[in-house]
Amino acid sequence: MDSYLNIKKIALIGFGEVGQIFAQGLLPFVDQVKVWDVKFSGVDLVLEEQEKIKNFKLYASNTLANACSGADLIISAVTASNTLQVAQAISLCVEPGCYFLDLNSASPSTKQAASTLINDQGGIYVEAGVMTSVPPYGIAVPILLGGSRAHTLAEVLLSWGMDVRVVSEDVGRASAIKMCRSVMIKGLEALVIESYVTARHYGVEDFMIPTLQETFPGIDWEKQGSYFFSRVVQHGKRRAEEMREAAVTVKDAGFTPSMSSATADKHDWIAKKAREGIFKDLTKLSSWQSYADCLLDMNDNYLYKK
Repeated sequence: MDSYLNIKKIALIGFGEVGQIFAQGLLPFVDQVKVWDVKFSGVDLVLEEQEKIKNFKLYASNTLANACSGADLIISAVTASNTLQVAQAISLCVEPGCYFLDLNSASPSTKQAASTLINDQGGIYVEAGVMTSVPPYGIAVPILLGGSRAHTLAEVLLSWGMDVRVVSEDVGRASAIKMCRSVMIKGLEALVIESYVTARHYGVEDFMIPTLQETFPGIDWEKQGSYFFSRVVQHGKRRAEEMREAAVTVKDAGFTPSMSSATADKHDWIAKKAREGIFKDLTKLSSWQSYADCLLDMNDNYLYKK
């Protein structure tokens, strides 16, 4: 580890699910974690957010610049569509020698553009590809890193109990791995939702799902289906934005992103229905059948009402 790299103050930008987990998980290893989110309007934080900040023993900043001031490490944990915008804003206030860890699910080209913004102002950009859902793992979620100084930061993160691995000194490769995986995983979520709801409409789910079990015996298709439905309902908007970035990744490779774009549309649609409140009586522990019934109840031609 470089002798000068001594991370004592962290600025965490984005206080959603991932930001909250990382803020709480990293606080024991440093002197201070400042957090900022677009939800923090001036000095008036939403009451619910105030309680989260208080419970986590964090310092809430009313501006992004205030959060980044004096930071040794800035972590960006915003939605995919805001990746470049946040990097642009931070480039205006990042201090020389400050590391910038970009956790966002964005395309290689987006990460490369963000890297240029940060590095040109004296910051040290490190890209991160978060390779699975964060909540089950906390800060120990598997993460791939990229960047010319990624190895230096990786040593610190490993000492904090994080599961990081440097895959390249070039920015873009870690994100390419992440995006290619997302085409599969988010695509499978979209396929399961479309397949299961349609099977429920025709009343054939008890016949169809066992055929999946027979073909892919390593997957519990009932349990996995329920998990996919709950995650997309909870995070459909974020997943759709990620898939728009996956589509950019495919397009940059010279191919038409038909599947990625369709997956983004499906996640967007579910997110819209969630905002309309059709799943309001369900929880993350609800069965996939309950989620499917909420969607089917919107249709007059639902053949097999349960």
